[in-house]
Amino acid sequence: MDRLTALLDRFRVRTRLFHTGKLCGRSTFEPLPGRAFLHVLRRGEMEVRHRPGDTDVPRFHLAEPTLLLYPRPVHHQFVNPPEDGSDFTCATLDFDGGERNPIVQSLPSLVRVPLDTVEGLRPALDLLFAEADHVRCGSRVLADRLFEVVLIQLLRWIIDHPAEVGVTSGLIMGLSDPRLAKALVALHRSPYEDWSLARMASTAGMSRSAFAAAFKDATGTTPAAYLTDWRLSLGASMMRSGRPVNLIATELGFASASSFSKAFRQRMGVSPRKWLAESV
Repeated sequence: MDRLTALLDRFRVRTRLFHTGKLCGRSTFEPLPGRAFLHVLRRGEMEVRHRPGDTDVPRFHLAEPTLLLYPRPVHHQFVNPPEDGSDFTCATLDFDGGERNPIVQSLPSLVRVPLDTVEGLRPALDLLFAEADHVRCGSRVLADRLFEVVLIQLLRWIIDHPAEVGVTSGLIMGLSDPRLAKALVALHRSPYEDWSLARMASTAGMSRSAFAAAFKDATGTTPAAYLTDWRLSLGASMMRSGRPVNLIATELGFASASSFSKAFRQRMGVSPRKWLAESV
C-alpha cells in the first residue's frame, strides 16, 4: 500500500541545495518562517546546539554520517573544528502549507537518523554527492531532485519506524498502522467523498468502535475531526493557488461555500478571505 503518494501529490515539497563541502567553526541556521532544512553529515565530528525548549535535546555530539531533518523553523548551530571541519551536503525544504503541512505537523522538531540505518538510501546519496560535488550541465537541478528522493526515502523509513525518531501520535502513527493506513490513504485520495465513521471503519476492516478508539489513540484526534482538518488544509493550499472558495467547497465535499467558510473560521480563527490576505 502506497501511504505517501497521495500526501505528496496534495502537499508538494521543494528542495534546494545550498551547501556542499566543509563547514568549519560555528555555522548558525536561523529559523525563518516556512524554512526547513535537511543536512547530511558525510564525514567528520561536530556538536549540534539548539536553543532551550526548541527541541528535546539542547545539544549533542555527532561522530558518524547522519541525516538531520528540521521540518519546522528551529534555530540550530553546528560547532565544528576551526580548520579541518566536517563534510556536509545541505538543502532547504519548502513544504506546501508550511507548518500546516500534514507531514510537518506529524514530525518532531528534529529527526536524527544515521545514514546506514535507512535501507536503500546509499545509492541515492552517492548520486546526490556526485552531482553536488561537480559542476556539470544541470547538476544543481539534478541535485535538488535527488534531495527530494532522499527525503521521500527518509519519510518512508520514518513511517515504518516512528518510535525511533520520537513520533508518538499524529498522521505518521496512523500511517504506521496497516489497518488505519487503509482508511487514511482513502481519505487522502478522495477527501470529497461522504466519509461516515462506518465507511472509514469498513475500509480499515474494523468495527466502528474499534476503529474510532484505535484512530484516536494513534493520531490524537477523532476520524471526523481529522477529515475536516484534512479538507481545510487542502482548501488553504488551493486558496493560495488562486482557486475560488465556491469551487474549493464543491471539490472538497462541503455542502456550500458558506459551510466551508464556517468550518474554516472555526478551525483557523479567521475567515478564508482574511486568512488568505494575511498569508500572502
